[in-house]
Parts: sequence; structure tokens; C-alpha cells
Amino acid sequence: MNWISSLCMVAALSSFGPTPAHGQLAGHGGPVRAIAISGDGNVALSGSFDTSAIRWSLKAEAAEQVLRFHADAVNAVGFLKDGRMATAGADGRIAIWTSGRQQPDQVFEAHRAPIASLAVSPDGAKLATASWDHAVGIWPLAGGASQMLEGHTQNVNGVAFTPDGQSLVSVGYDHELRIWPMVAGTPDVVMLPSPLNAVAVAADGEIITGGADGKVRFLTSDGNETGDVSTGSTSIVALALSADGALLAAAQVDGAVAVLDRKARSVVRTMAAQGPRVWSVAFLPDNATLLTGGADGRIRRWSVRTGDSLDSSLHVASSDPLAAYAGDHGAEVFRACVACHTLSEGDTQRAGPTLAGLYGRRIASLPGYRFSDALKKMDIIWTPETVAKLFELGPNAYTPGTKMPEQRIGSAEDRKALTEFLERATSR
Repeated sequence: MNWISSLCMVAALSSFGPTPAHGQLAGHGGPVRAIAISGDGNVALSGSFDTSAIRWSLKAEAAEQVLRFHADAVNAVGFLKDGRMATAGADGRIAIWTSGRQQPDQVFEAHRAPIASLAVSPDGAKLATASWDHAVGIWPLAGGASQMLEGHTQNVNGVAFTPDGQSLVSVGYDHELRIWPMVAGTPDVVMLPSPLNAVAVAADGEIITGGADGKVRFLTSDGNETGDVSTGSTSIVALALSADGALLAAAQVDGAVAVLDRKARSVVRTMAAQGPRVWSVAFLPDNATLLTGGADGRIRRWSVRTGDSLDSSLHVASSDPLAAYAGDHGAEVFRACVACHTLSEGDTQRAGPTLAGLYGRRIASLPGYRFSDALKKMDIIWTPETVAKLFELGPNAYTPGTKMPEQRIGSAEDRKALTEFLERATSR
């Protein structure tokens, strides 16, 4: 249906067991902008344009927690040394989370534009952020004043600490790579031939950056260029290093992901060349598996050794939650909503509240779900008539203050089919 655009994240991680075939992590209604893996490899954290982040148990193959705080896209995520999590978004805010808590432990605010990237210092004592306000932020986690490092003249897109924690590297649209001393001093500035979108620093201090010209460039720890590798003709939007530092993944805007041998300075394989645009990449600690986050809202798994997908299309198709309603027009209207909402309380939690028992329930009253204060103040009872009105007027007009993406169903026939389907499918 072309009338609806879902921007919600599903909390359902498919098979990650001993067999080579797995299901995709499907359900994001918007691009998966960031993926991070915990140091022990047991947990993943993803951030999306849907304004949410999710903590995933890779052992249990399930979502442990949906993190809802940001008012705009979650562009960057990371794990702290103590196991807590950091998320940063297009709303210019950084939130620090403890697993299981519904609200952030800390919130940092000073950026005046979207945050594009974050990094955790090697000692875990501070965060660094890259922002489109042309600044790099430094945030002490145990208290103390934040710093704003000024100097870039355009959007700052990437930031990374050096292994000793004594310097910070940033890159931006202004073609500049800056190496900032963490004590007082003037940064070293390296001008490169292309706008820069991402940066990584290896354990041996080598700096790697990805540009809009499709090239990966390698520099010494003091900023001297040592070579470059072309990964294609389109812009590189994300970089990831394997845990052993031997491999580098470079995601390109056309959906291809190049895997490079870092020491040999060569592309060893390319994957996902025919897939959707890739926004994020992350290696698992086994150095053999790569996760990619796509513009279609799916997280895919790949064999680094062969470049083959580890996802089973059969598994994905068989897990269609609407398979039992084949041929039901109302179910097809509802299909775009599946990314956010389940029909049964027994289904795995998703980014939006379950619709089980919807009719007769007061808005923002479902226990265990975090609703906005604006919704809690409304006097709406969900009925076929009020649901139809929601999609006739649109969420922003009918329920102002909602984080539900703006969407309307222009056809009265489609609205009727949807409300009748919900009455059948959500009754307890």
C-alpha cells in the first residue's frame, strides 16, 4: 500500500543458532542507522530512523529491551565499559541507559544539530560525538563539564578515539580529518580529496576513513597518508573493523559492502551489491560474521569468508504474521503496521504497543508501554470509529504529541476493511 510509511522497529530476532541459515532481523520501518556489538559478543544494539533503539540478546535470539527516548532518528549507538548503552540522535541528545530501565540514567544536551556518530574512550570514562553543528563533543560520564571542539566548517560525520585515548579523530563534509589532542593543544588537520563520512582507528593506531568518492584511505597515527583503496563509484557511509583488526567493512550508498584486507590494502570480496542501501555495518567477535543494517528496515547476516548471505528467505516468508489472513483485504491494509504492532499479547514485543484487546481500551492505557504525556491526557476510547478517524485525519492531527509516523488512509473502503479486520484479529 503506497499510502503508508511505517517507521517502527520490530523486536524479533530470528534464528541465530548453529545452522548456517538464519532469518533476517526484519521490521524496521526506516533505515537501520547504527549497530553495535557488546564486548563479549552476547548482545547487539541497533538504532533506527524510527527514533528507537533495541537491545538484543544474541544468545536468546530475542529482543531484551526497546529504548524509547529520542524525538528523532537514532543515528549512533554504543556499549560502555560497564555494560550500559549510549544512544545519540538527530534530536542532538545523548542518552545513557542501563538494561531493564525504561528511562535513561543520564542525558547530555549541547549540540544544536543532529548527532551523526559517537565513540567511547578506551578507558570508558567519556564519550565523543560528531554533529552536524560542525562541532565535536566530549562528555565525561562521571560528571564534569563537557567540551565542544570547534574547527570543522561543515557537518562532522565521524569520530573515533585513538587506542591510547590521548587523541580523538574526526572527519567531515569539509574534507578535513582532524586529530585532536585530549589535553590542551592545536589539532592536526589533514585535507583529503573527498568529503568524509566515516572514520575508524585500528588497535595499532592506523586511521581509516571512508569518503564520498568511494575510496577508503589509510593514514598513520599522526595523519600521513599511506594508501587508498577504491570500493566502488558510490559514497561510503559506514565503516567497521573486525575484532582482530585484519578486516575492514565499507558500506556504500548503493547497497554494496566491500570487505577489505587491511594489511594487503585490497578488496577481498563484495556482498549485497543488489540489495537495498546499507546504512550500518558491524562485525561479530568471531571475525567471520558481518551484520548490515539496510534502508528497507532489515538487518542481514553475511559470511565474511564467502560473502554469502546467512539468512534464509524461506524462514522469513514462513514467519509472516499475516499468513493466516491471506486474501483478507483488511489484513493487506494492516500489513504496513506489522512493523510496529502485534495482534496478540503472546507475540514478541515490537516498537509500538500490542493491539490485542484494542477496542474498548482508552488511549495510552496499556500497562507496560511508555506513552507520551500528551497521549495520556487525551480522552479517546479505541473503537472502529475512532481508529477510522485516526487514519482519516492522520496521527498528527488526531493525536498530537504522538510519535506514530504521519500516515493517512484516503479510501473510506480501506479504512472500513482495516477496522473490521482489527475487530476480528485483536479480540481476546
